[in-house]
Amino acid sequence: MKKILQITALLFLSAYTYCLDNKGYEIKVTISDINDSTVFLAYHFGDRQYLTDTLKLDAEGYGVFAGKEKLPEGIYMIVLPGNKYFEFLMTENQHFSLSCTSNDFFRTLKFSGSPLNTAFTDYQKQWTQMQKNASLINNRLQLNKSNPDSLRILSQKQREYESGMKAYLRSVIDKNKSNFLGVLVKSMLPLEIPEFTIPAGTHNPDSVRWNLRYNYNKDHFFDNIDLSDERLLRTPILQTRLETFFRNVIIQSPDSINKEIDRIFPKTGGNPKLFQFLSVYLFNHFRQSEIMGHDAVLVKLADDIYLSGKADWITEEFRNDLHRQVELLRHNLLGMKGQNLVMDSYRGIFVALHDIEKEFTVLYFWEPNCGHCNEATPKLKEWYEKAKNDGVEIFSVCTTGNRQEWTNYIEKHGLTWINGWDPDRHTHFDYYYNVQATPMVYILDKDKKIIAKKLSIDDIPSFIDNYRQYFRQQ
Repeated sequence: MKKILQITALLFLSAYTYCLDNKGYEIKVTISDINDSTVFLAYHFGDRQYLTDTLKLDAEGYGVFAGKEKLPEGIYMIVLPGNKYFEFLMTENQHFSLSCTSNDFFRTLKFSGSPLNTAFTDYQKQWTQMQKNASLINNRLQLNKSNPDSLRILSQKQREYESGMKAYLRSVIDKNKSNFLGVLVKSMLPLEIPEFTIPAGTHNPDSVRWNLRYNYNKDHFFDNIDLSDERLLRTPILQTRLETFFRNVIIQSPDSINKEIDRIFPKTGGNPKLFQFLSVYLFNHFRQSEIMGHDAVLVKLADDIYLSGKADWITEEFRNDLHRQVELLRHNLLGMKGQNLVMDSYRGIFVALHDIEKEFTVLYFWEPNCGHCNEATPKLKEWYEKAKNDGVEIFSVCTTGNRQEWTNYIEKHGLTWINGWDPDRHTHFDYYYNVQATPMVYILDKDKKIIAKKLSIDDIPSFIDNYRQYFRQQ
């Protein structure tokens, strides 16, 4: 009976020790050709990398990364001296060993106790070789563009090889359907856009085909990536896919972008971390965008998320500052009717922006002593002298309060357009048109709808010519 109790106690102790060990992480590292050196454990997050642990290898190049808490799953890396690194998968199993040499870690990397990382390493080696082969074919194709026979043969070879690459990815996905490797490889699988049959007699079939392909690509772009899988946060894949979609796939008009934003958030499945990541990415992307009109997207994100209380990660100070910024954008978005400005003028009579009956009105905010204005105003005057009889008027607003400087400048330079004067800012032009620097240009159509903003003087003529050609309603 005593022996049975002792055996039972040993079994219990062994099971307890195993459970205790598996609560955290323990990664045994052997890098045989470096010793007494420091290596780092790091992970991807969006388009950046962050250190999470540090390890000093012993004289044999051995050491152990260990911690009491499990690490969030994702793609991690061991960073070697000289900023060299190799990647591996951090999954539920965080107790394993790896070994390699620093000089040739790609070919020598081996794992023990982590079959998934062994499969990941094999995949990386195979995929890297396939990419090199594809690049060689593409280089040969570029060099033989002037040779029709070679071009035909190489193009066919390229299609066949790309088909083989896709088949390889699908085979890896099939073998790893239940694990993280399958999720990662599937997320990189390119979307197959079907060939659309356009009925005979269709007017402008190329445009119809382009529209069908565009909508299919847009609507199915995220079919192969699970935006509710939190593990993707610690990979470079998620942000890369978002960047591609919001920069290159969808038309860069605010209306198109805002519709896709409404469609993408539900794909996070209510995961708060993914919701936050997507919110921060979109906010930063469109806040930094220099594309005209994208401020409308920023206003939408602010209203829907940051000012609505959904962004529980921001401070009250940030929220209040954002509210002030958004209020300065809200009244001058593209497509909105510009606020009417009624003010005194150089001629001594009151003028109103909305009373101008021209096809285009250039709203120009400037200062007599502004260096950039002194470069821009003569250019604008030169163009205006040619355009004023072609459906164009300029409504200029001086933003300073020195009347003498203002009148002197107008007289010296012969500015014959409408010269508005509102030194006390009774019209609140600075608020309605977000005038924080000069010179600043808006272009309004015949209905005083804002069709362009913050253009350079040099870009005004081409913008109006293009608008007349492509956007003006007949």
